Amino acid sequence: MPPPHRSPLPPLPPRSGPPTAPPRPRFPAPPPSPWPVPANRPASPPRPPQPGPAPSPRHHRQPGRPPEPWLHPAGPPQPEPPRRPPAPEPPRRPPPPEPPRRQPRKPPPKPPAAPKAKRAPRVSKKRKTNWRKRIAALFSSVILVCGAVTLGAAYWIESSLHRIEVFSDYDGRPAAGSGTNWLLVGSDSRADLSAEQQNELSTGGDLGSGRTDTILLVHIPALGSGQPAAMVSVPRDSYLSIPGLGMDKVNAAFAYGGPPLLSETIERASGLRIDHYAEVGFAGFGAIVDALGGVQMCPAEPINDPLAGIDLPAGCQTLDGPQALGYVRSRATARADLDRMLNQRAFMTAMLQRAASPLVWLSPWRWYAVPHAVVGALSVDKGAHVWDLARLAVALLGSESTLTVPVGEMTYNEAGSVVMWDSSAAEALFEALRSDGPIPQQVFDTQP
Repeated sequence: MPPPHRSPLPPLPPRSGPPTAPPRPRFPAPPPSPWPVPANRPASPPRPPQPGPAPSPRHHRQPGRPPEPWLHPAGPPQPEPPRRPPAPEPPRRPPPPEPPRRQPRKPPPKPPAAPKAKRAPRVSKKRKTNWRKRIAALFSSVILVCGAVTLGAAYWIESSLHRIEVFSDYDGRPAAGSGTNWLLVGSDSRADLSAEQQNELSTGGDLGSGRTDTILLVHIPALGSGQPAAMVSVPRDSYLSIPGLGMDKVNAAFAYGGPPLLSETIERASGLRIDHYAEVGFAGFGAIVDALGGVQMCPAEPINDPLAGIDLPAGCQTLDGPQALGYVRSRATARADLDRMLNQRAFMTAMLQRAASPLVWLSPWRWYAVPHAVVGALSVDKGAHVWDLARLAVALLGSESTLTVPVGEMTYNEAGSVVMWDSSAAEALFEALRSDGPIPQQVFDTQP
């Protein structure tokens, strides 16, 4: 629907004041047509008046109100009223001067970036497997070499051990028990020592027949008994009955009859059957200690014994061969032979622990020196083998029972200063060893 035609507004009354410019037409006149109009063109018929739109109810003229000319499109166009000239604009203030712009600060230079860590090259599973195989092969080779060397050394020791006749089947010899009993003897014989060795080891000259400075009875219980090995010291001045000689010190049996008479004397006194025998001399003992690189001992008090050739301060120290020999022989203490037996057992344990240390065998030289020192130092019975010696060493390493045959009193008679056993406590000790039972507390209560 076309919008309704609105008549122009009526002219405003003239205003007083200066004359105004004539109003300009609201719509500019159309430009003349460039095409000529024919002279004989007939005039177009007049168009019928078009009815205008019905006025809105709100535009109806009220009675008594003059008609509004803009509602009738047929009214003549009225000229536009003169426009009021625009008010003069106030003078503009000049804009304030702009403050000088600060030059932007240059950002500090960035520190040089850390070089990127190179990514570790990936190791393929195949390479990992190869390394594992190489390590396993290396360990296997080391184990095989050590095993071969050990077997070779054991075979050489087995064939080179000095064996002697020790045991004899005499009447009334104790029966064999379930465990194994060793008799370990340290001989003080100087027969095989040169003058230079006697001076180095501070043994003095040969006193005639050899005697024993050390007598140890070692009991290894049978497997499954649940009892530890026991290392029992026999005082060298023990007053015992010696077959064929009567009552005398036990070390006299070794001087008069050697290993056979000594072993028989111990068997009759203890009721234990001795299964194996091992003996070591002065020179051999020092050679074993030197081959092991020394043995560490920690005496609680200083030991100064010119007869044994030692002057040791208190505290932990490593003893070489001559010092170790003087340590196990010295009686320059308050309790003389009783303290010496304690030192002997302590040194035996320390020496076995040193031999069992893997650090000792890192030196290839010791694979040669130790077996040669052992072979040159030991004398064993004819029934002993290298695996018996290995079992003895393992048993002594785990031994928790180290004690002395219970002593009753120390007296003096025609044999000199002698030691009398406590018969009841000694019998309780030997009965426990015969039956592979626990050692009674009565025995430990009588320890010196």
